[in-house]
Parts: sequence; C-alpha cells; structure tokens
Amino acid sequence: MAIKDSDLIFGTEEVLVSLCNSVVRVFSIATQSKFHYSGMVQRITKIGLKPDIGCFVLFDGGFSGLVVLNFSAATAMEIYEKYMLTMGMPKSELAISHTSDEVGNIMGELMNQIVGDFTSKVRRELQTNITQNQPKMLVLNKQVMLSVDTPLDRPEIRRVTFYSESNNIFYLELAIDRTEFIKLHDFVPEAASDPDTVMAESQQNAGAASASSTPPDDDHNDFLKSLGM
Repeated sequence: MAIKDSDLIFGTEEVLVSLCNSVVRVFSIATQSKFHYSGMVQRITKIGLKPDIGCFVLFDGGFSGLVVLNFSAATAMEIYEKYMLTMGMPKSELAISHTSDEVGNIMGELMNQIVGDFTSKVRRELQTNITQNQPKMLVLNKQVMLSVDTPLDRPEIRRVTFYSESNNIFYLELAIDRTEFIKLHDFVPEAASDPDTVMAESQQNAGAASASSTPPDDDHNDFLKSLGM
C-alpha cells in the first residue's frame, strides 16, 4: 500500500508549532488574556539568553532539545501581574520589579508548565517520550550564548516572536536534533488534559515556589557548566 509522505511526516517545524501552541495555551490560561505568535519563523545559528529575563530547559528521550524564553522586563511583569491577579492576589502585595525572586519563581514555574504541556502532547501525538530538566531562570543585563554542540548531534535552531495582549514582545528559541517522525499505521491520540486542571496545578506549584527560595545547588552549577556558561 502506498504511503503519502507529505501526510505522515512530522519534522522540526511541526515540533516547533506544537511547542508554540503550548506557550500560548499555558500563558493564556494562567493570565486569562490573549497571546499569539508570528506567522514567520527565523532560522538562526546560535541560541542564547537575552535581557531582561531568560528561562531555559533541556529535554531528552525520543529526541533532544533546548528551549529558551527571553522576556523584557515589561513583558515579564505583565505576565507575572496578570497571573497573580488571576489567582486572587491583591495588587498592593505584588512585586514591583522584574528582579524580584517572586517574579523569577513564577516565570520559571510557567516555563515548567509549558514544557510539561509540550511533552504531554509529544507522548499523545508522536507516541514517544521525552523528559525535561527543572527550568532555570536568570535575570540578565547582557546576552549569554548557550553551547548546544555537545548535547545535540545535528542541531536545528529556530526563533519565534510572541506578542502579549498588551503587545509586549518576547521570544522563544528552540534548538533540537534534526529528526522526522513518520507514521507507520493509524492510531487515535489520547485525550488532552483539561485546561482547568492545568491552571489548578500551575497555581498550586507557583504558590509553593513563591513560598520559599533555595540557592543554586551543585547540580544547578553543573548544568550551567554543561551549557558552556
């Protein structure tokens, strides 16, 4: 029986779109506001963290990759404030600076929710498994380039521009092993998780994260060194 490759191949761009949709889904649910991303994608040669806040996470398993989200101070504060107000926090009790540990904890937790949503879709739709490291967040005053030569054999790197409801801009960068998934036979993907459940888990985890802040441990330092930092 002939197989139409165009109908059955899932490559880098499809993985990127799935990840972008996870970003929009999680931020929209968490902040109860609208987010969207550009219809154009950039093919870039280096991936890195940029001011004012950079979040990154590695994933491995069926395929490997590095995800980076770069926020300006204005974008980070918009997301943080809308998220906390959605949770019922009085505005008078919110942090006033993007350098606050509380802002960093919330952005890191939302990054964790995004990659968690993405890995869940990978299991359902591609029938493979990837696992993620704990997301890391850094407040930056200059650009930091990350080395992906070691963990990835043939990296393909992309950048996508995102827009918040207030038209603040942030960027997603993805470095991923060149890979293609080819459908061998028909199957029915598992049902997606309930958005209300995602929101409830996000609020619970964010509350725990903001309640305490722990200093970087040896594993954290080793992780940064493995990225050339």
